[in-house]
Amino acid sequence: MDFIEPAVRVFLGIFFLMIGLQFAARTLGLYARLGFSHINYGRPGAATWWHRQTFNLFRSAILVVCLARLGLDLDPWLGVFPALYHWPVLVTGVIFLLASFTAVNYLQAYMHEDWRSGIDERHGSGNLLTGGPFGRCRHPMFVSVMLGQLGFFLALPSAFSLVCLMAGVLVIVRQAREEEKALARRFGDRYEDYRSRVPRWF
Repeated sequence: MDFIEPAVRVFLGIFFLMIGLQFAARTLGLYARLGFSHINYGRPGAATWWHRQTFNLFRSAILVVCLARLGLDLDPWLGVFPALYHWPVLVTGVIFLLASFTAVNYLQAYMHEDWRSGIDERHGSGNLLTGGPFGRCRHPMFVSVMLGQLGFFLALPSAFSLVCLMAGVLVIVRQAREEEKALARRFGDRYEDYRSRVPRWF
């Protein structure tokens, strides 16, 4: 524990910093190449807009906390759970985070030009993905993100990360419903047939 706990602490700071930089670089690169943003908030005040705002708020809070923990003892303020704060739990969290990171990158590559964050009503590609990982689960990207959220809770078992986990899962479940409505409007019977054959999550 003397070695693993500091290593996991450093890992979390670097991991979430790199996630932010990678997402920003990918978004800016796509915008520079294609001339439109792949990040879609939706109409201000709409459910999808609130989902994005909530997700950004918690993502920013996680990054700030993980970076601050590199030099400050914030754990008493985060409500760390001593019963869970042991190296097997922390290492399991790291493994989940790495698995989530790998899966998200694979899925973004698999989706290629069809990848969007949020509902894109104006620049949609017109393709309904039903094969590969989308043949086993309608929302493999969201499942991967939720795995990462669980991993964060295990890597830093605390009241703070538990709130982040619950809020993240709630937002993702609500966003999945909104995206399914948009896909049903866009693809009609094709999507209804797909939805009848493939489970939403597992």
